[in-house]
Amino acid sequence: MEVSMPHQQPQPQPQPRQTTNRNYMILLGVNYACLFLGSVSSSLLSKFYFNHKGSSRWVSTWVQSSGFPLLLLPIYLPYYTLKCTDRKPFSQFTPKLLVLSIIIGFLLGVNNLLFSWGNSYLPVSTSSLLLSSQLAFNLILSVIIVKQKITFSNLNCVVLLTLSSVMLALSSNHDRPQGLTRANYFIGFFCTIGAGLLFALYLPVMEFVYRRVYCYSMVMEMQLIMEVAATALATAGMASAGEFSEVRKESLVFDLGTTAYWLTVGFNVVTWQLGFMGTAGMVFLTTSLTGGICMTALMGMNVLGGVIVYGDDFSGPKVVATLICGWGFCSYLYGMYIKMRKERETEGGKVSDHDRRLGMIEMDEIVTNGR
Repeated sequence: MEVSMPHQQPQPQPQPRQTTNRNYMILLGVNYACLFLGSVSSSLLSKFYFNHKGSSRWVSTWVQSSGFPLLLLPIYLPYYTLKCTDRKPFSQFTPKLLVLSIIIGFLLGVNNLLFSWGNSYLPVSTSSLLLSSQLAFNLILSVIIVKQKITFSNLNCVVLLTLSSVMLALSSNHDRPQGLTRANYFIGFFCTIGAGLLFALYLPVMEFVYRRVYCYSMVMEMQLIMEVAATALATAGMASAGEFSEVRKESLVFDLGTTAYWLTVGFNVVTWQLGFMGTAGMVFLTTSLTGGICMTALMGMNVLGGVIVYGDDFSGPKVVATLICGWGFCSYLYGMYIKMRKERETEGGKVSDHDRRLGMIEMDEIVTNGR
C-alpha cells in the first residue's frame, strides 16, 4: 500500500487510484503499534542486557540499527510478491536523497551511542522520563525547520512534559542504582539528555526530507539507507575498540548463559527495528511534533515497565512526573480535537491539509499507486 501525503507533489505513476480514510488509518495504526512494541520492548531489553553482565556499549549501539535487513520486507514484498504496486523499489530514489539518508544515518548512529551510554547507567524509568525532555527541543526545532505553528495545546504539552523531566532531575540523588558512582550517574544523565537533543533534531529534519518523498515505500527505503549508515558507524566503533573479539567472551560470562545472551541480542535487533520503522512512518503520516508526542506518551509505559520488570523506584517525584507526563499528552489530544472541530464548524466542512494528514476526517487526496 503506497500512501502519498496531500501536501506533496506525487510523481506520475501508472493507473493511480483513490483510497479512503480507512486505508490511511490502518497504516497509521500499524506504524503506531510498531512504535509502541518496539519502544517499550527495546528499552527493557537494553537494560536486561546490562543487568546480566552485558557490558559493551558498542554492541548495544550496534543492535539498534543492525536489523535493517528486515526493512527489505515492506520494500520488496508489495512489488514482487503482493503485486499491489507498479513502482519498482528504489525507482525515483535520487542521489540527493541517498546523500541525505547517509548523513542523517550517521547522526542517528551518534544518537544510538549516546542512548546506550545513558541506558547502561540509569534505571529504565529515569532514562525514559529524561528522554521526554526531547519534546521541548522538538517543538523549537520544528518551528525553525518545518515552520510548525505554536498553539496553546502543543505549548502546554511541551511545558508539562519538560516539567516532569526537571522534577526527575531534582530527585536524581535518591535514584542511583547501588554501586553506581555520582560521576557515572551524571554521565548517564547527560548522555541521555544528549540523545534526546539529537533525536529532537532528527524528527523535524526527517519531516522536512519527507516532503520530497511521495509514498510509504520510499520512506522505508530511506530508513534502510540511514540504518546501514548507522550500522557502519557502530561497526567501525566496535572494530576500533577491539570489541569483536570480546563479544564471544561476553556471551560466556553472561550470567544467564550463552543461549540467553544471543536471544537477548537477537530480540534487541528486532524490537529496535520495529521502533525506528514506526517512528519513520508516524513522521511521514502525521508530523514530527505529533510523532514526538506519541513517542513521549510511551515513556509512561517504559516507566511502568521498569517498575514492574526491574523493580525501579516509583515513589514521590517520579509518580508526580509520570502523572504530569500523562496530563500533558491528554491536553495535546484534547487541543487537537477542539482545533479540528472548530475548523469544521467555521469552514463549513472544508477539509484542511492538517486534518487530512492526521486521518481524522476523509482524505480524498491520499492516493494508492496500485494496479
